[in-house]
Amino acid sequence: MGAVIIPAMVRKNYRKDFAAALIAAGGSTAIVVPPSIAFILYGVITATSVPALFAAGVFPGILAGLSLIVPTYFISRRHGYGGERRGTWKEIVQAVREALWGILAPLVILGGIYGGIFTATEAAIVAVFYGLFVGFVVYRSLNLKTLYQVLVDSAVSSAVVLLIVALAGLYSWAGATLGVMEKIAALILNLTQNQWAVLVLINLLILFAGMLLDAISIYYVFLPILMPIVAHFHWDPLWFGVVMTLNLAIGQFTPPVAVNLYVTTNLAGIPLERAAVASLPFILAMTASLVLVILFPALSLYLPRLWGLYGG
Repeated sequence: MGAVIIPAMVRKNYRKDFAAALIAAGGSTAIVVPPSIAFILYGVITATSVPALFAAGVFPGILAGLSLIVPTYFISRRHGYGGERRGTWKEIVQAVREALWGILAPLVILGGIYGGIFTATEAAIVAVFYGLFVGFVVYRSLNLKTLYQVLVDSAVSSAVVLLIVALAGLYSWAGATLGVMEKIAALILNLTQNQWAVLVLINLLILFAGMLLDAISIYYVFLPILMPIVAHFHWDPLWFGVVMTLNLAIGQFTPPVAVNLYVTTNLAGIPLERAAVASLPFILAMTASLVLVILFPALSLYLPRLWGLYGG
């Protein structure tokens, strides 16, 4: 997305640092909006319902997206960005028609999961065959040669992820076997019994980790430590999963490492430092949405309960 959108924004006289920061921040919300691999991983590690997690992420995901619109609007007004010709209804209908198969993909995946047709794991297989059908039959952008390259790239990406999972899983197993995780959790609880103070401490820890590490490693390393604390304070694991994931989303574009920002600045051809300053309004906006999700658990728990996916 960034490779397409950032050059287009620059051609329309948007500043490169603003474009890089905006795309990095917007891309980070992907792990909160279902279907989310982050939620699947959290659900597997903590034995929490994945469909319930998907439902729990709907409102927080929308809130995170809306929170980014606010600074974008005011910054654009201040610098005179935008002002492009509005598309006609004919152009809009044509664009929707061309993108229809892409729009249907999450609907097929989520509809199948919530309809009980297939599990979250089986949904991955459905998504692959759906993508192959669209690529070969609808758009005809795939052939046997390009399919081979897609499979090679997928194998490399999967190998990297599985290696991370294997090493992080070994770390978690060793920590649990030696009782290290329980001792660290007890140490945190010994600092204070005020649940709000502990929650702030945990969120700062997750945010800092999110600046430096990928979400997969963080889930495997920190959840064995954090879940006993969640149980101690009787926090809802579904709500905590959304809070943790939203926090990790903020960390993805927060310096010093800021994985998303690192990618978008490379695409924009600017130093990370320039985009880091431009990302501050988006960091504050996303943090505000995180605070709202923390203070109002119903934002994440309402839909799972309404749809009968969760009784907590």
